Amino acid sequence: MPEIYVSTDIETDGPIPGPHSMLSFASAAYRADKTLLGTFSANLHTLPGAEGHPQTMAWWQTQPEAWAAARRNLRKPAEVMPEYVAWLKALPGLPVFVAYPAGFDFLFVYWYLIRFAGESPFSFSALDIKTYAMAMLGTEYRQSVKRNMPRHWFDPLPHTHCALDDAIEQGALFCNMLAENLRRTHGERDRDAPGDG
Repeated sequence: MPEIYVSTDIETDGPIPGPHSMLSFASAAYRADKTLLGTFSANLHTLPGAEGHPQTMAWWQTQPEAWAAARRNLRKPAEVMPEYVAWLKALPGLPVFVAYPAGFDFLFVYWYLIRFAGESPFSFSALDIKTYAMAMLGTEYRQSVKRNMPRHWFDPLPHTHCALDDAIEQGALFCNMLAENLRRTHGERDRDAPGDG
């Protein structure tokens, strides 16, 4: 089965799940050719006994529109996460979690999946866009940030700190990187192939 790249973005009220909550998350499922197969998004009630981290909440004060978007139509995680699992399993391929940075987003999504759905269709793995950029650019990891990436990797899509917008934007970015890397790889193979005579 082909891999489906599930670009995922989250919004939280703190650095770790449990003491803090995932406020909102969204996934955009892409084929390798950048075909967008569908999206899933939800705004969540906060966890019982959890509270916002002071530094994170101070940052949210600077993002009133994104905060408002993440606090509309709230749903219970225990209802949403099983629906998310069903959506992932219905995709026409094997889901691969993709994020920027994957270490943060996957931490929350995996925790919520195990806590509220009892399983993760992604298994234990996540693909980090920044790490992929490091390999393609031949730079140090901390230099592999968006401002140092080639402009042609980016589609004219908004990055708003609203989970669905950012999941779509970063999924398109990854697909553009993937396509370029495949072209390079195939080109190198063609050059290395023996001639006909």
